[in-house]
Amino acid sequence: MSKALAGEVAELIAFVRQQYATEEFIPLHAPRFEGREKELVVDCIDSTFVSSVGKYVTQFEEEMARYVGAKHAVATVNGTQALFIALKLMGAAPGKLVLTQALSFAATCNAIWYTGAEPVFLDVDRDSMGLSPAALERYLSEEAEQVGDKWFDKAQGKEICAIVPMHTCGFPAKIDVLTFLAERHGIPLVEDAAESLGSFYAGQHTGTFGTLGIFSFNGNKVITTGGGGMIVTNDSELAAHAKHLTTTAKRPHAWEFFHDEMGYNFRLPNLNAALGVAQMEKLEEFVQNKRVLAGSYRHFFEGKHIRFVEEADQVRANYWLNAVVLGDLSEREAFLEATNQAGVMTRPLWTPLNRLPYNKNCYHDSLENTDWLFDRVVNLPSSVRG
Repeated sequence: MSKALAGEVAELIAFVRQQYATEEFIPLHAPRFEGREKELVVDCIDSTFVSSVGKYVTQFEEEMARYVGAKHAVATVNGTQALFIALKLMGAAPGKLVLTQALSFAATCNAIWYTGAEPVFLDVDRDSMGLSPAALERYLSEEAEQVGDKWFDKAQGKEICAIVPMHTCGFPAKIDVLTFLAERHGIPLVEDAAESLGSFYAGQHTGTFGTLGIFSFNGNKVITTGGGGMIVTNDSELAAHAKHLTTTAKRPHAWEFFHDEMGYNFRLPNLNAALGVAQMEKLEEFVQNKRVLAGSYRHFFEGKHIRFVEEADQVRANYWLNAVVLGDLSEREAFLEATNQAGVMTRPLWTPLNRLPYNKNCYHDSLENTDWLFDRVVNLPSSVRG
């Protein structure tokens, strides 16, 4: 590590400790419980409705739909299964392809594989870190062809059934252009908005641009239900089918157990939803707290060698995970070692999905920006401060 970089890292460690007012270990993103969480969870326990039926599941869905501006929301056990069900609803199945980005958490491609479909990994843009419209358009114009009203990969002869962009670290992808390209080609777009609750593009919440969108409430997200996810859509039929599939496809009846298709036990338990309802009461406060922290980071990095990642024009990012860009891979590694040894947790971006063993035979483009970002970007502590 150069002397200049070492100096900046030392300053950063002191700055982060000042922000969180502690000399203890500082995690990357810890949950905050400072509202009615205990009250509502105890109420749920007292009601005895702690499983997949209860008032808090319905309330959580209604409040999520209202917050993001969608007509419907369906609560699931986690974001991965939310994406799996969303893709099933779009026709993802063995022998089909789903276009997505290589720069993402493994859950994105895992959900694709669960349907039997296969992921195709395309590049991201350096500024948004999300799926690149240019890479998508290039693939569709050069590697795909239209047969009737469907699109197929020329080399593999497999149908392209969906496009899945992911809003990386809470920064919205160029979702307006991606949606335009999807609609122009007649390919459904499903947004992986797992990390972007509280993020808006041109005044519209992420997750509501595509046919379906999904969110995650894992313990490290802006708000948490312990585990949990949500499907959002404006399509009433899709919402009803999503709820049916995630409730074991059991046909409603007072006593009869009849399942009219193969369903899944993926509904969010009422106990978790109670936690979610309490967290929703704090959501906007949490997002604003995190945006103030991002502003402090931005000011700290002004004029320094290390570059802070900022939201783009027309974007309100939730800054789920603040990020910086180092000069190269060796600088990234030195930065990670110094900060983590000092008890300030930082991490690199995920290993690009095409590099994982079970994805080694999947098609991918050059992934030039994906590899560039992976070698340089590091996430910083981003928890809501007290």
